[in-house]
Amino acid sequence: METKTDEPKTVERPKVKGKFIFCGNKKYFINGVTYGTFAPDSEGHQFPPLWQVEQDFRLMQASGVNSVRVYTVPPVGLLDLAAQYDLKIMVGLPWEQHITFLDKYTRGEIIQRVGKAVKACRQHPAILCYTIGNEIPATIVRWYGKRKVEEFLRLLFDTVKLADPEGLVTYVNYPTTEYLDLDFLDFYSINVYLETPEKLSGYLARLHNLCGDRPLLLAEMGLDSQRNGEAQQAATIGWQIQMVFGKGCAGLFVFSWTDEWWRGGLEILDWDFGIVDRQRRPKPAMAVVAETFSAIQKSINPAPISFSVVVCSYNGGKTIAQCLEGILQLNYDNYEVIVVDDGSRDNLAEIVNRYPVQLIRTPNKGLSNARNTGMRAATGEVIAYIDDDAYPDPDWLNYLSYAFTHGDYVAVGGPNLVPAEDGDLAACVGCAPGGPLQVLITDEIAEHIPGCNMVIRRQALMDIGGFDPRYRAAGDDVDVCWRLQEAGGTIGYHPGAMVWHHRRNSFRAYWKQQKGYGKAEALLEQKWPERYNALGHYNWGGSIYGAGTTFPISWKKKKIFFGSWGSAPFQSVYSSSGGWWGLIPLMPEWGLLCAVLAAVGFLGFAWPVWFSAWIVWAICVAASFIQIVYSAAKNWKASKRLGSRYKYLWTIMGLHLVQPAARLIGRVQHGLTPWRKRGGNADAPTATKTATRGWAVWSETWKAPHEWLTGLETNLTTSGAQVKRGHTFDRWDLESIHHLMVAMRSTVLVEEHGQGRQYLKLKFRPRFFRLPVAIGILLLAAGTFALLRQQWTGAALLTVLLLVLINLIWNGYRQSLGKVTAAFHQLQFDTIPVAPAVGEVVIVPNIQPEPGKTSPALLSVESQ
Repeated sequence: METKTDEPKTVERPKVKGKFIFCGNKKYFINGVTYGTFAPDSEGHQFPPLWQVEQDFRLMQASGVNSVRVYTVPPVGLLDLAAQYDLKIMVGLPWEQHITFLDKYTRGEIIQRVGKAVKACRQHPAILCYTIGNEIPATIVRWYGKRKVEEFLRLLFDTVKLADPEGLVTYVNYPTTEYLDLDFLDFYSINVYLETPEKLSGYLARLHNLCGDRPLLLAEMGLDSQRNGEAQQAATIGWQIQMVFGKGCAGLFVFSWTDEWWRGGLEILDWDFGIVDRQRRPKPAMAVVAETFSAIQKSINPAPISFSVVVCSYNGGKTIAQCLEGILQLNYDNYEVIVVDDGSRDNLAEIVNRYPVQLIRTPNKGLSNARNTGMRAATGEVIAYIDDDAYPDPDWLNYLSYAFTHGDYVAVGGPNLVPAEDGDLAACVGCAPGGPLQVLITDEIAEHIPGCNMVIRRQALMDIGGFDPRYRAAGDDVDVCWRLQEAGGTIGYHPGAMVWHHRRNSFRAYWKQQKGYGKAEALLEQKWPERYNALGHYNWGGSIYGAGTTFPISWKKKKIFFGSWGSAPFQSVYSSSGGWWGLIPLMPEWGLLCAVLAAVGFLGFAWPVWFSAWIVWAICVAASFIQIVYSAAKNWKASKRLGSRYKYLWTIMGLHLVQPAARLIGRVQHGLTPWRKRGGNADAPTATKTATRGWAVWSETWKAPHEWLTGLETNLTTSGAQVKRGHTFDRWDLESIHHLMVAMRSTVLVEEHGQGRQYLKLKFRPRFFRLPVAIGILLLAAGTFALLRQQWTGAALLTVLLLVLINLIWNGYRQSLGKVTAAFHQLQFDTIPVAPAVGEVVIVPNIQPEPGKTSPALLSVESQ
């Protein structure tokens, strides 16, 4: 049966915008209850008579409910009643009773039935969305396999979209099959029954990271009053609703409206999840639901905090108006707006003066200086920095206030998404690497938050001296995050604190931006050399989230934790990280290596040199191409805006190719190269040139072992080394990198000898990097091959190159050895050296032994 054609056409259908659902320009928080299933009537519809439905809908509307989830396709009469009472219907498209749904004939029957059901109610103004399934049993998924189930759900999704292109489509998952990868859905829905705040809070944070930039909807949640009592049911549902909205979810459905429940051909009498009983008499939970649904803003923001929203701009006249209009429309009362004009030469000031905000004009001194100006002018407890080419979600400050209230954070960030009005190229740039992405250590704690959505407690920012003025355009956010954490602070992340951030809308602008980021990386390495590896890259301790993420290729298969015999209630997918090596083909220096190999191939005058260079070049280019296609395809598939047109995939691949080259130019122009000079502390004493395997020293000044190690780490860092501490499973304490070819791993032993005396021993061993070793093996193999073919010139050239490489490695080892021994000697011992034993250098304190007694240091030497 088709819907009526005389329905009002002014009702705008729900659409997804970022992390939320909107009807027109108004955010639609889903305040829902589930309805049914009921015993089927004579026509097979599992709903009560329409008079009963109307009574239920009237009571729902009075209780603040705006959405109803049904598990079977409703008749048109029910949809008309829902529209009459301003209710949206989440339509279930049931088919799960077919256990063998992947069989050829059953599958076709299901698809045909789903398409027919959608056509029966499509475009009705009461439709919220369609669900293409609900809780496929974990045993069935385990039987058929994850991929086959995902492909079948994608087929159902396409079927619904074909019948109703503008309809929203979701699948209702549950924790036991959370590992299903369903990124094609319009939004993420899940049934969750967790009855303690701690467990629900942690799981909601995990779910947000699983669904990415899409809305998160709790499709079922509630408590059984028969076993827990009606008072406990009401209290639990109250805090559950508040937490769901406070955590940035798009809404929820309370399970259920009534205790009346029919399933499997029988009425269920041993569970009472309803907020009204079978006779529609309200329980205490209904009053709690009505009160909580009517005060969503209070759930999001239980304790308002004073904010100072600071916008720093240089020639941002094109976007500043949209930015300020978004800020002034925030659903928040206690905030001020400060615009810092960093010496703009356009009409920025003229535009800003049209709005009720504070404008501060300064000479052009860069972004960090402008942010410090805003910090000094701010009066709020918290400073919310947002870029001039971004604008916030209406509840931005509410979610930030929730995060600061519920966590001990010095700073909080949130997602930044590409606005819907931006063009397709901007959307492709949003899927390309090098964008402003958050790095999360856990689901709620961040290592880095982008400056376009960076919110910091004012006092914490002032305590570290504000932003570093050396960062004029980029890098300031990374530096501030590191300094806040170094000072003992924790950075939080709230997925609901969302801003819309315009991306570059041309290849030229993207190229310029990435060159600037390369410069920022060079400036950061100059200030934080200990955080960078030999190639000049910082390995984040957390995981990078958001569109544009580069995905390392891992040959290890993902594993799903099923539990014993598939019995685990929470089943997750685990995959070993591809690590640093998986990302090498997209590093800037990799492109430089490819260019060098191509030059050698063109200029090679001996056949083995020419042949070897081109073989290695082909391998390197193939690795880059595979990595580019892999990362670009994953970002393209996850984008809901770009559709299925392959031209966008090629555009994203081109941006993946351009980005490392632009970064490389910016890095090299400002001194961040693999061959950059390390160390160079002119005041450091010259290390003893010895091939000993270790050093030993007596100390009369007692220190805890970690203090000695901290002192050694400080000395190594001062010498210009990149220093890393050993982990819990390592037999070494510190690894220092002084050279491109080799690192030195040091272990310190502290022996206690009473009366404050300590005997310190240092041993070290080199760790040669794999890349130069691999190049050496390749040169050796190519040289041997040339000798066998009597290509004497090529063999000689390859031998010379091999000897040069060996010399570089040896010099790197000697340089690293000298730096480590010098750093050890610089520790505060108050000692004088004595003759060393074989294989060890011993230094003893400046103490004269008593007459007739031998120095303890000399005893230790003589006994060896």
